[in-house]
Amino acid sequence: MKKPPEAGPSHRPAAEAVARLLAMVETLRGPDGCPWDRAQTRESVSPFLVEETYEVMDAIRHGDAAELREELGDLLFQVLFHADMSREAGDFDLAHVADDMYAKMVLRHPHVFGDEVAETPEAVLDNWERVKNREPSKQKRTSVLDGVPRSFPALLRAWKVSKKAAREGFDWNDHAEVWPKVYEELDELKEAIASGDMAAAQDELGDVLFSLVNLGRKLDLSAEEALTGTIERFSSRFRSMEKTAGRPLTQLSPAEWETLWQHAKGGG
Repeated sequence: MKKPPEAGPSHRPAAEAVARLLAMVETLRGPDGCPWDRAQTRESVSPFLVEETYEVMDAIRHGDAAELREELGDLLFQVLFHADMSREAGDFDLAHVADDMYAKMVLRHPHVFGDEVAETPEAVLDNWERVKNREPSKQKRTSVLDGVPRSFPALLRAWKVSKKAAREGFDWNDHAEVWPKVYEELDELKEAIASGDMAAAQDELGDVLFSLVNLGRKLDLSAEEALTGTIERFSSRFRSMEKTAGRPLTQLSPAEWETLWQHAKGGG
């Protein structure tokens, strides 16, 4: 049985701590390591990378520092795991990843590491986009939208796509101009539903959601965060209803449902 390295001091230097964790990953993936870890591929563990990212976001949303520390560790482990698989394949290792990121950040912060001036967050973003678009990896793109991953959650992808288009001038002047589009898409959805064409209704529902994402964007509101908040409130109120009812909710009348919902809403 292999003995893991002894736990170090709570303020171990960061580079040393990361190196120790990377060594553990290499052990797990090694000939005498864990059969499950050795069997994994980039594709098989990629869902865990997404899962851990969302758990980090949950910890941030909860404002729990201890939870955030743990979840960041889980996410870091996934990064190290992917880097080690790439080292085994002879593609690159963690040092390449870190060096590439260091070089990228230097280039994208000419106002810090160069002579350019950017005194506002908006100016920094303008510089960031300009420098990023000059990078070799971006030159092969045929559209400004190519940099938005298809694997993004739909609401986040909609926000990113519309923001990219807006940077090219394809945008409304202000949020007031978006409202007619929202109403137009709602009317088209109603018409599709009334016609019984559910394929068209699905398309129109997407158009409604996209228009609402744009409304939120013009108001500096995140549709992703807004919907997440609504889901949390609904879940909290629904759990309150289950607790208050004292019997299966399927046994309640519509009036009882409404009473419980209003009670939960008042308390939540």
